[in-house]
Amino acid sequence: MRHHEPMSVMDDAAVSNRSAAAPRRTELAAFLKARRARVTPEDVGMAPGLRRRTPGLRREEVAQLAGVGITWYTWLEQGRPINASEQVLSAIARTLKLDGAEISHLFTLAGLQPTVPSVDACPLTPELQTILDALSPLPASITTARYDILRWNAAYEALFPGVTRTDAGRHNTMWSTATIPECCNAFVNRAEELPRMVAVLRSGYGQHVGEPYWEDFIRDLIGASPEFARLWARQDVAAHSIRHKIFRHAAVGEVRMSATNLTAMGMPEGRLVVYTPEDEESRQRIAWLMANPGLPVVDHTH
Repeated sequence: MRHHEPMSVMDDAAVSNRSAAAPRRTELAAFLKARRARVTPEDVGMAPGLRRRTPGLRREEVAQLAGVGITWYTWLEQGRPINASEQVLSAIARTLKLDGAEISHLFTLAGLQPTVPSVDACPLTPELQTILDALSPLPASITTARYDILRWNAAYEALFPGVTRTDAGRHNTMWSTATIPECCNAFVNRAEELPRMVAVLRSGYGQHVGEPYWEDFIRDLIGASPEFARLWARQDVAAHSIRHKIFRHAAVGEVRMSATNLTAMGMPEGRLVVYTPEDEESRQRIAWLMANPGLPVVDHTH
């Protein structure tokens, strides 16, 4: 009996590993299909042909252009448990014309990059709050890859009390941006920025596919916001960048900001997000809000 026990343990471990990898393979398959549908034959120098029922490239065309077998590529898109080398994935990425963020996402889903530990495993030291407080009057926060707001300063709370004082238990900018009705949403250029935010969220999700904490959050968002569900289904991914954002506060009007994301040391997925006023009027309005805290962001409620 003892002779067979190690084999039994190894089998259980193998089954567990395969089970854990299944959601990632499913996500990889969906991502490849979405990216393939985006590339036309003309984009890769091929004749469009007649009676094309498939949006974008066919599977066999991707396989041919990438120099891989059609059966192997079909299995990859079906989420079967097959291995893909860095060289082969690079060829597929070139064929599908993926950008830097999309290539990183592809490699992560294929298991060629180590998953990043959750920010929850990294302690929020008192020094971080000291840094946030020192940045006032610039609104600033510590945010996770899920857009959870972990810490913020007084300027941030003055500008975004709807997020920091919410009764819903979700201090999360993605949740507030996607689910708050437009009439009550403080985000003026939300229609322009929400697709980008969802794409950045998708990029972070690639590191945590199958984790209940992430899966529950995505499921809740899809149920709460049809717009988020539509954007999530597009399989777009993007990296963080400096963004132009306009917010509306009932007490002062519009505030125009540049949002800069900085890496927080010791927190692999933690970001220091700093909002810089883009004009003197916006700077003065933030100062006024800090001097008059607690005012409602909107002038009505549902």
